[in-house]
Amino acid sequence: MEITINIRYTGTGGNAEKFAREMIKSGTVDAIRKESGNLRYEYYRTFDDPETILLIDSWVSQEALDVHHASPMMKTITDLREKYDLHMTAERYYSADAPQSDEKFIKK
Repeated sequence: MEITINIRYTGTGGNAEKFAREMIKSGTVDAIRKESGNLRYEYYRTFDDPETILLIDSWVSQEALDVHHASPMMKTITDLREKYDLHMTAERYYSADAPQSDEKFIKK
């Protein structure tokens, strides 16, 4: 079952954006995207709160996510979160084998 986590990083003084930029520039984001089981790892800005960055992080399974959480990259991520004094909220979503009845509402 695929899992997606929406993580909102919030700080002050532009620190959430600085964190995301350092994650990208350091190569950490590219390394995470290359991990077995990673489907998506992308940062977004919100219109509502310039001090918040959204990370959409998707994995093929909880097991793949657990391997990521046990990897040395988590220390890098944790150290950068501390460096920029960020606070987080997280929402977890799991895939379902439900019919795609909403396809008619999606413009492609």
